[in-house]
Parts: sequence; C-alpha cells; structure tokens
Amino acid sequence: MTILMRVGMVAFALAVGMAASEAQAKCVMAGGESVMATQDLAKFMASAALKNSMAAHGWKPHGVVKVTCDTSAIGLPHCLARQKACG
Repeated sequence: MTILMRVGMVAFALAVGMAASEAQAKCVMAGGESVMATQDLAKFMASAALKNSMAAHGWKPHGVVKVTCDTSAIGLPHCLARQKACG
C-alpha cells in the first residue's frame, strides 16, 4: 500500500511541476496602437503603449518589435506595434 501511495505522490508532483513550468513558458503576441498627427509620433506612441502593456502584465519581451502604419479613416497616421512576450 505504501508503494502505491509513493507512486501516486510522485506522479502528482510531476504533474504539478509540469503545469508550473508550462504556465511560466506561456507566450503571447503583445501589442500597442496609436493615432497621432504625424507618423513618427504615432510610431513612438505605439511602441510606448506596447512597452507599458508588457510591463503591466509582467511579461518579458522576446524578438523584435514590428511596427505597421496606415492612414486611419479620419486621415491621421495609425500605427500598431507588436512583439512576442513571455511571462
């Protein structure tokens, strides 16, 4: 009976350890966006929004920041900054 309990406890410990390591390795694609008067300002503010979003969630950045810009419906530059973040 004690061997069965030990095997069960070891299996439980392994399952908990695997779940904990999986939760730490979860990655997402974080993003920030901005609409401003100039494209340079929109890029800067989108990057700042991305950084603030990752800091608020406690995520660590991985890879490069990808920034795409277009003209919004009202004629102002709209930029979206995206980066892989893990935490």
